[in-house]
Amino acid sequence: MIEKPSAVTFWQAVGSRFLPFADAASHELPLARLLRLALFQVSVGIATVLLNGTLNRVLIVELDTPTWIVALMIAIPLLVAPFRALIGHKSDRHRSVLGWRRVPYIWFGTLGQFGGLAIMPFSLILVTRPDTFVLGVAAACLSFLLTGAGMHVTQTAGLALATDIAPEAKRPRVVALLYVMLLVGMMLAAFTIGNLLVDFTATKLVQVVQGAAVLTMVLNIAALWKQEARNRTATSAAQEGPSFAAIWASFTAQTNAKRLLLAIGVGAMAFAMQDALLEPYGGEILGLSVGSTTSLTGAWALGALLAFAFSGRRLSGGSDPLRLAGLGAVAGIGAFLMTLFAAPLQSVPLLYAGATVIGFGTGLFSVGTMIAAMGLAQKDSAGLALGAWGAVQASCAGLGVALGGMLRDGMAYIALQDGMGATLADRATGYGTVYALEVFLLLVTLVVLGPVIGLHLEKQNKTNENFGLSEFPT
Repeated sequence: MIEKPSAVTFWQAVGSRFLPFADAASHELPLARLLRLALFQVSVGIATVLLNGTLNRVLIVELDTPTWIVALMIAIPLLVAPFRALIGHKSDRHRSVLGWRRVPYIWFGTLGQFGGLAIMPFSLILVTRPDTFVLGVAAACLSFLLTGAGMHVTQTAGLALATDIAPEAKRPRVVALLYVMLLVGMMLAAFTIGNLLVDFTATKLVQVVQGAAVLTMVLNIAALWKQEARNRTATSAAQEGPSFAAIWASFTAQTNAKRLLLAIGVGAMAFAMQDALLEPYGGEILGLSVGSTTSLTGAWALGALLAFAFSGRRLSGGSDPLRLAGLGAVAGIGAFLMTLFAAPLQSVPLLYAGATVIGFGTGLFSVGTMIAAMGLAQKDSAGLALGAWGAVQASCAGLGVALGGMLRDGMAYIALQDGMGATLADRATGYGTVYALEVFLLLVTLVVLGPVIGLHLEKQNKTNENFGLSEFPT
């Protein structure tokens, strides 16, 4: 008698066939357990779509909140990202009577996500009333901070847990699979939220945000359940490592390290300035609904996922990661030009194409520069190099989001006051100024990257043999 395959075996076979990096599974960490662990990435993807997509458009367009205030709200979680290295360091040395190192951090990160999303609808209600506007903005900032901090703590400790339980040879591909699941979660969340808010009402928005808060708890508890074994000996006091100042000095003393960090910072700022503007641009200038503009985030995530798959294939073949980053910058220039011309042409398909290519360019640039930073790492110090990369990337991205919002408001005000002539007396002028500046910054990025492309190819190719994103930030 032929034995019928079980449902678990069937889905594992399907996953191995169609899911990128499904070969990360092993006897110690089967695919079913790995995909369950990846649910915390799905919850992070949902929160990212809400913060960077749906809510910023609603605040700017439906609630008429000044763009610079919304941009500052969105920048708050990004500014927490540089502390990811410290969070990981603390979880490495956490001492618990229960013998857990990662579980407490993932749990408290989950509580931060849940708390931020839970109070967010009430802060939006306060923003709609003139007498409680200031209190509403303060509450919204707090909710964005809690959600963003929770996302970073959950993701950092979750990735560390994945590397703990995975075999050493499989760790890079395990974390690469987790990042793929983050992008999948973002796409699914964007399209689902978009469909739920096709007929937008304030009540529906509150239900969606509170539903996301509950779903976050469910997903993260399911991801965490029986993943980390209790081990009291692993939580004993460890020897203190070198200080951050010493690590930073050692890293930046290497040849071309400062130039690389400069390119990372300028490029990250260039790609991030539109983060708070893309959906309001679609809603305010092209008249798209809340559901339609939320789908722009899904298009961005799709582009980033395609870039990730393309990067993995090219890097495995020995391509120069900085040349790949330069290709991402070129793609970004084309994407921002498409987005810029979508307004005068009144072309919605052009805007969606631009959003997809922005995600593709961002993915190529981020992966390329990260692998280049790993190439500069000394023996057993890849985490330190990635920490420096993440700190510069996240800080400049947060600054870019805030500057993008303020520049959009300022230029729109000048244009509407007839300060640029009748031709530019339009609200689209503020958005167009930001997109044009992003094109300029990407050109600067290419100039900075040019002299260092190919200089460390041999060393970087050795790193590419075990390609993975062990500390890729959201």
